[in-house]
Amino acid sequence: MKSFLDEVNRRVNGVLLQNCFHCYKCSSGCPMADAMEYNSNQMIRMAQLGQKEKLLKSSAIWLCVSCETCVTRCPNNVDIPRMIDVFREMALEEGYPPAEKGVIAFHESFLNTVKLNGRINEPIMIASYKLKTGSYFQDLVVGLKMLLKGKLSLFSPRTRNRTSVRRIFRRTSRS
Repeated sequence: MKSFLDEVNRRVNGVLLQNCFHCYKCSSGCPMADAMEYNSNQMIRMAQLGQKEKLLKSSAIWLCVSCETCVTRCPNNVDIPRMIDVFREMALEEGYPPAEKGVIAFHESFLNTVKLNGRINEPIMIASYKLKTGSYFQDLVVGLKMLLKGKLSLFSPRTRNRTSVRRIFRRTSRS
């Protein structure tokens, strides 16, 4: 029977997590580290120690924004965002709901707008997310400020070849 670490390494399909020598460069550069109960270095160590359930139930795996600062800083090129994606996949497969509310709704809204338009369409994504979560007016003031400052557009450009994007979604769907 494969260990948790072996399974994570197989799914990451890149640099082995054993190559991490815990220099903490990944964690020191992470913009989300202060919000996480476990930083990226701690998550790697938990995987190395086989602390599967504790890790998959944590909110930390849902807070990573995949900015890849950690990978850029890592002297051993450990792909931490991919590792965290694997943790998310495993958590869902094992029936652990996301510890952060709204994560799945955001994920679905994001992917559906890309599938529809070939790229992100912020107004459609926001509307979809608000409908899924029922948080209709939670960010209204911030959204209006962004709109007035030109940081949010009512109309997003479409990709010319939406057919190719839809083909990618068909090929990668898990049906």
